[in-house]
This record gives sequence, C-alpha cells and structure tokens, in this order.
Amino acid sequence: MTPSFDSLGLAEPLRLAIKAENYLTPTPIQVQAIPILIQGKDLLGVAQTGTGKTAAFALPLLHHLSLNEPRTPSAPRALILAPTRELAGQIGERANAYGRRLNLRTAVIFGGVSQGQQVKALRAGVDILIATPGRLLDLCAQRHIRLDKVSILVLDEADRMLDMGFIHDVRKIIGFCRKERQTLLFSATMPPSIAKLAHDILRDPVRVDISPVKVTIERIEQRVYFVGSKDKRTLLTDLLKAPAMGQAIVFTRTKRGADRVCRHLVQEGLSAVAIHGNKAQNARVRALDGFRSGKVRILVATDIAARGIDVPGISHVINFELPSEPESYVHRIGRTARAGAQGIALSLCDQSERPFLEAIERLMRADVEVVEHLSL
Repeated sequence: MTPSFDSLGLAEPLRLAIKAENYLTPTPIQVQAIPILIQGKDLLGVAQTGTGKTAAFALPLLHHLSLNEPRTPSAPRALILAPTRELAGQIGERANAYGRRLNLRTAVIFGGVSQGQQVKALRAGVDILIATPGRLLDLCAQRHIRLDKVSILVLDEADRMLDMGFIHDVRKIIGFCRKERQTLLFSATMPPSIAKLAHDILRDPVRVDISPVKVTIERIEQRVYFVGSKDKRTLLTDLLKAPAMGQAIVFTRTKRGADRVCRHLVQEGLSAVAIHGNKAQNARVRALDGFRSGKVRILVATDIAARGIDVPGISHVINFELPSEPESYVHRIGRTARAGAQGIALSLCDQSERPFLEAIERLMRADVEVVEHLSL
C-alpha cells in the first residue's frame, strides 16, 4: 500500500496545506522521517536537495510548535540553520506555505542586507527562525536575539556549511541553544567531519539515508564531451543554442569563471545571468527571479551559490568544468529531474579533468556516456 500524508500523523491544518500545495504522495525521506520526528527523536538525514527533505523536517516542526507554548519576543522556539541566503529564503517560503493555517510566525535572516527589518521581526516574536550562521551570530552579539528557548534545532546542508568554514560558528550557535531539545542534522554527504559533528550534537539519533546516486542514475541522462579547454566555450555555445535546450544551469568551479562564462554567453546573444557568493544580495535575487520566471534561460553558477535553487523546469545541467569532489557532481546534476521529471546532464571534460570523471564514475558505479558529436 502506498503511504499517504494522511497516514503520517500530522495535524489537520498541515494536511490541508499539503493538499493545497498539490502534494499527492510523500517522498521516501518524508515517509521515513516525519513519523520519527513527530515522536520527538533526533535524526541524522543523508539526502540531497530535491528529495523533499524541507517538507520532511518542516512539517513535523510545525506540528510540534502548533501544540506548544506561545512565542516570546526575540526568542524563537525553532531554529533552522542554512549555508546560503538562497536556501534560507526557500525554506522560509516553504515553511510559510505549510503553516498557512497555523498561528505561527516565521522569520528569515541573512547577511548582505540591512538588519533593520530582521531585528523588527525578531522583536515582534518569532516561532521559527531560519538563518545563515554569520548574521545570526552578529544579532546574538548585539543582543537582538537569544536562543535559550530553541526546542527544535535543524542543521540543513551541514556538509556545505562545513565546506564554507562555518563549523566554529555552528558549534557556537549550538552552545547558545537549550540542551533539552530535538536536533535534526541533514547532509548530502557523510565525511568524517560531519559524522563527528553528528556524534557531538545528536542524542540517540535515527539515521535516514536516501541515496542520491540511485536517483541520479535512474532519472537523469548523463553525457560527457571530451574537449580541449580552449574549445569549451564554443562547444557550450553550440549546446545552448540547440533547439532541444530549455532552461539550463551551467556550473563553473570559481566565481570569476562564472562571470567570464556568463559574459561570453551574453556576447553570443544568449539570455544568461551569473550567481555566486560575491554578488550583492539584490543582484542574486534579481538573477534568481529572472531564472525562476523564465525571463532568463541560462543561469551560470558555482556549487555553493546553487545550493537551494529549486526550479522545476530545468531541462539541462551543463558542467562547464567538472568538480574536484564527485559528490558535488551529484548535487549539480540533481538540479534537473525535479519532482519526478526526466533531465539531461552534459559535462565538458578536458584532459586535466579526466581523474575527476573517473572519481564520479566510481561513486555512481556507472560509466557516463561519451558523446563524439552534438546530440541533444
């Protein structure tokens, strides 16, 4: 029998909100995680973005908060830490959508913008706070917020937070939270540093492991072009101008590389924008809004900036440069084939990147199809 959201033990207002969002069948991580979290247990979740994990932690979190004590000014009852502004904003949108029938307040705080409106929201009282670590610690230091009322703590994309150098900030924030709490840690990979963090902060956790590699192999058609580094831009332009190409994300290894590729594509008459950590917040918002709305067809991004980008209509992911970490390849191509759709991932591989491709194939236990000519 196929599980339904009605069978997971969620409060009726949440079940009604889920139906309004046209969620028909829970994903594997939702089926496994939601009943565990409703019981109040700690959880270690291994799952990439796109598997439905935001709902997996947000729905039981909202369920618990709707049953408990009222909010206190400047002292949230639940805290969700995210590595990037984009992911924090996306989680905030989903939490508001799921909690539309509940009398709960959500606030999102991150750096790169004025803190005035964020402080105002905190003073009014917030049940759920979604934050990036740096801005959160700034506001804690200014005494605009205290975390001793946090009864549910979520670390989302924990591996990326560690990659970005947030580990000390994360540990400091955890120290500010009450010791008697429910803690959830989600990570797309489980390197030793994440395993140690999980051991240090979780109490008798249940582990839920949703393999991203299986999802990738089943739903995404993968191809690789062996090409000289000097010929990559020409091949990329040809690929993007092909009639079969819809909306696409092009990945580069560096911020400077993203800007260079984007300038080249615009000069070739293509509709493209770049997004990375050096862009101002308003520029990032404009770029994402243009891409989500379909006004911009091509988004050029770095790995970190792309975390949290959830656009259903992406037909292609193109690796202009292969990542040095094979797990990052899985995250990248997971931007296509969303919500059960099919997707295509194309990689441009020069001679120096052959070892990266071999590592990717070892991780997936499958060879990527080599293409000798343009075939979309």
